[in-house]
Order: sequence, then structure tokens, then C-alpha cells
Amino acid sequence: MKRLLLLSISFLLAACATTPSRQYTASDGQVNDLVMYAISLADTPYRYGGNSASTGFDCSGFVDHVYRHSLGIRLPRTSHDISRVGKPVNQSDLSPGDLVFYNTQHASFSHVGIYIGDGKFVHSPRSGESVRTENMQMRYWLTRYDGARRILQ
Repeated sequence: MKRLLLLSISFLLAACATTPSRQYTASDGQVNDLVMYAISLADTPYRYGGNSASTGFDCSGFVDHVYRHSLGIRLPRTSHDISRVGKPVNQSDLSPGDLVFYNTQHASFSHVGIYIGDGKFVHSPRSGESVRTENMQMRYWLTRYDGARRILQ
């Protein structure tokens, strides 16, 4: 009986931990607008817990704000939770609008940005910094890359 209960609990936990795979449809024009809007927020200051262009962003607040403003898509609040949305995509198959994840705090998926094409992404990096574009081929980012997710079809 005890073993059956443990198996049932394990099954329920596994079911709760499954990755949501919801994807949204967007036209090329909408993806372009999303990328252009993300880039337009350059120089917006970093603010821990921030999710507003007027007061600042943290990384996940930035990504959620861009998706919500551009496409009406609300994403989870943390980069770790965002990493469970959409479908995984290989780095070699990245498309503009895909989300890229990094281990920047000794924790998987602790940072997120938006891929904009040509090996670059835009993100809100850390305290004292502002939203900016980065080259994914920089050693810092190469050594911390955790993967990517595609939200848009």
C-alpha cells in the first residue's frame, strides 16, 4: 500500500512538472515589430523586479513586457518559469523572437533575453546597467548559454 501511494505521488508530481508547450502564432511583420520594439527599449535602466519602460526592467520583466506590448502574450514572471514555455530550439535554428537563456547566477535559466538575429540578443543585464544588445558569440555568453525556447510559430 505504501509503495502504491509513493508511486501515485511520483506520478502526480511528474504530471505537474510537465513543460507547457503552448506556442502562439505571429506573422513575420509582428515578429519584426516585436524585435524593433525590444531594441527601442535600449538604455532603459535595470531594476530588480521591474517590468515597466518608465521605471525599468529586470530580465524577465523586460521579456514579458516586450511580448505583452507587441503581441498581447503574457509570460511567467521569472526566467526559470519562462524557460518552460514554448518549445526548445537548437542554437543553430534560432529565429528572431526566440528566447535565449543563460546561467548568470550559478543557476540554470537565471537570465533571459530575446534573440534578434545575426547572433545577437537584447536583454536587461543587471543592476547599474541598461537594456542593450549583445553578441552571443562573446566568451561570457558562450560559456553560460543554457538553451532557447520558441514561443512564436
